[in-house]
Amino acid sequence: MTGNEERVENGMGGTDIPRPSYGGPQSEAAREICRGVVRLLAAHGLAAIAELPLPGGRRADVVGLGPDGAIWIVEIKSSIEDFRCDRKWPEYRQHADRLFFAVRPDFPREVLPEDTGLIVADRYAGEILRPAPLVRLSAPVRKAMTLRLARAAASRLCLTLDPTLPAAIGLVGDV
Repeated sequence: MTGNEERVENGMGGTDIPRPSYGGPQSEAAREICRGVVRLLAAHGLAAIAELPLPGGRRADVVGLGPDGAIWIVEIKSSIEDFRCDRKWPEYRQHADRLFFAVRPDFPREVLPEDTGLIVADRYAGEILRPAPLVRLSAPVRKAMTLRLARAAASRLCLTLDPTLPAAIGLVGDV
């Protein structure tokens, strides 16, 4: 290690490489909502991953995978401005069986679309206030999303064992 928390030594000629991201929201408010959402999904039997890259260059805030193969996407909104500025969330429907918004308890919920699920969460827990409609994915999309989830999770786990791995094998970001 170089001592700089944003960089790691790659073991190749002593050159620094950027520290890889393990996923997760950037703002403190979004991180707290994310933590509660991940706990909620786990309570419902889903394994979750944050900041999953989707086809087309988008990133889903949280994606959960159920034991039956169900895929849930949870879009985190930490403020009303965050919601009003974001027009990309409808694209997430094509990658999930269920689409939710997750907000803090004091968020003005009436602005959120009624054809999505609603989760209220804080850093300790979350609660589903409105279930998301079920729209089953096609088999090819489900397979592609399941592989995307598995590869991203495995890549992030490998980074905990060796933070220099992406540079050593030429990978950038989640696969």
